Amino acid sequence: MYKVIDEKRVMKNLLNSVRLIGNVGGNPEVREFEGGKKLAKLNLATNEKVTLGTGTVVENTQWHRLVAWGGVATLVERMVKKGCKLMIEGRLQHRSYLGADGSKREKSEVIVKNILLIEAKGKTVLFTETDSAEQNPVLD
Repeated sequence: MYKVIDEKRVMKNLLNSVRLIGNVGGNPEVREFEGGKKLAKLNLATNEKVTLGTGTVVENTQWHRLVAWGGVATLVERMVKKGCKLMIEGRLQHRSYLGADGSKREKSEVIVKNILLIEAKGKTVLFTETDSAEQNPVLD
């Protein structure tokens, strides 16, 4: 038996979708704008172990710049610190800007939509962009 799905809805959710699990490399940078809207920026390290043809195992670390707005930024400010393990879901954004020397530079960032804080005590906190800062459901 096959289930009929709404292809447009599925494609919309999968188009430009990023999921990462890693460790926070430093304490987040948080800014608050007029009107109270918050912005949080942080770096996430993901690690992958690769076995070379010689049998040597090499660990490859990739760094990802994360950007969170609103309620997700508030959660990041309150709960995320250097070393925290996170799973995030968001979208990739590329942008250009002028450096201090006037040269054109490019940057890639992940705009965070959902964040899962994986705590050492076996509990996790799931937070999405539609949640308010006061609602932090804890999942056992």
